[in-house]
Amino acid sequence: MTRVWKWNRPVTVREVLEDLQQERSIAYTTVMTVLDNLHQKGWVRRESEGRAYRYEAVSTRAAYAAALMNDAWSQSDNPAAALVAFFGMMSEEQRQALGDAIRIVQGPETPAPGPGAVPEGGER
Repeated sequence: MTRVWKWNRPVTVREVLEDLQQERSIAYTTVMTVLDNLHQKGWVRRESEGRAYRYEAVSTRAAYAAALMNDAWSQSDNPAAALVAFFGMMSEEQRQALGDAIRIVQGPETPAPGPGAVPEGGER
């Protein structure tokens, strides 16, 4: 999946193979089998291109990581304790990223209406 996410476009078995072979020896059939397994699990979709397929990630790496975290957290019998333990494992950089993420999800704060503001509906 790392290679598929890295390119962020549909890839062939041959492209993944050639990229992996820069680091280690690996067989074409091994890469083909792994991509087929990922397709069967629903992690990639594929489209036929001649005698080969092009594989594309179904979701982003971030969405996949979020789903893993959500799955692990939902299996806890004490979600608050699990979060406290998880936060305790985080580096300062990770805690700052968490704070940034919370601010993004919450969105911009809505300013309180000033004096003399007309409430919704137009009546005072």
